[in-house]
Amino acid sequence: MQCVLTNATLSARKLLALHDGRGAQEALFAELKSQTQMDYIPCRRRGANQTWLLSAITAHNLNRELQMSVEEPARGTTVQRAPWLPFVRLGTRRMRLIQRAGRLTTPNGRLTLTLSANPDVQTELLHHLRVAA
Repeated sequence: MQCVLTNATLSARKLLALHDGRGAQEALFAELKSQTQMDYIPCRRRGANQTWLLSAITAHNLNRELQMSVEEPARGTTVQRAPWLPFVRLGTRRMRLIQRAGRLTTPNGRLTLTLSANPDVQTELLHHLRVAA
């Protein structure tokens, strides 16, 4: 038997569905802890720790904003409040787009970031650049 305390004015069925749909929120906190080290306290100074926390949250939010700006919602609102988009985790985004072997070169005197050939990454990067322009 589940016990749910709330001040929401919903029917028991909708309230239980809302409560059961909290997995997305729990996954968000897990991602913040594992991918942005939000559960880490790097310093004994409050200001430094606040900066660390804000940096972690900003990195997470920038990742989500990037995805929301280039993708259309995959579904509408559900009773369990599932996210509209199937968000890619920050660690996955970092491995696919940022942690890539590359080299700064100067062909024809113009500074260029040269990456290894990967059609999937190229398509994704160009898609993001097209939408952002």
